[in-house]
Amino acid sequence: MPELPEVEVIVRELRVPLMGRRIDDVRTDWPKYFHLPKSEEAFRSCVKGRRIEAVRRRAKYILIHLSPSHLLLVHQKISGRLQMGRWSWNPAVSRWLPSSSDAPPSGRFIHLVFELDNGEQLGLSDLRKFAKVMCGPERDILNLPELRNLGPEPLSPRFTFAAFERLFHHKRGNLKEALMNPAFIAGIGNLYADEILYTALLHPLTRVEHMKTPQLSTLYHSMRTVLRKAIRLGATGRRGPGGARQGYDRVLLVYGREGERCPRGHIIERIKVGGRSAYFCPIEQLRL
Repeated sequence: MPELPEVEVIVRELRVPLMGRRIDDVRTDWPKYFHLPKSEEAFRSCVKGRRIEAVRRRAKYILIHLSPSHLLLVHQKISGRLQMGRWSWNPAVSRWLPSSSDAPPSGRFIHLVFELDNGEQLGLSDLRKFAKVMCGPERDILNLPELRNLGPEPLSPRFTFAAFERLFHHKRGNLKEALMNPAFIAGIGNLYADEILYTALLHPLTRVEHMKTPQLSTLYHSMRTVLRKAIRLGATGRRGPGGARQGYDRVLLVYGREGERCPRGHIIERIKVGGRSAYFCPIEQLRL
């Protein structure tokens, strides 16, 4: 599932081509995407004719501000990816096909298309069709539990070390599950939790209640360093010619690398933490 860096990269790619554009229509071959309103016609009425005023991210959600005072929320889920392009519906194969032969491979699974006033389209490519979209008055969307219950943004200037340290007061449990809890800190998933913990040299099963100020400081700065680097490199999930890894995939420290050597030369191991795989170095990562 796309995590904070992947969603942030997409938002930055979409911001310029979407700003000021008017949504003229929305079409889909998978109406189950519409969670609010649930009917296709009601959703179309919510977005049609509105101009895009801003595009931003909150945790793993994409928020598209529409005039006047409306909000389009997109959760890409496991395989979804919003992207610009041009597609047309081909009834012979019951699929959206790219209008250009050099369209990126990521656009092969388009199931939702927003028609813009300049002829461009905003498409949702989603192989597994788990994504969801919502539209409504801004105050109603922002008050949804999905957004209202989120923790602080880890890269926000307001999320200082002092604020970070306060989160851990009276907190219990293991460190990896704490990092992945969106109500605790927003946007960090399985992959980046492992990368952050390796950078901080902390074991994923470290008890939160055993963390002292020096370890918390290291964790805080490791978190921000890893997330910023991932965004700068274009995050994960990108492939070049022949399927070659690009972006942050090329510099993964431990995630997905069981049996390989970590940057410090030790064999990476994998365990289950909260039902999820955790990759770590048993030699370097200290368990408190």
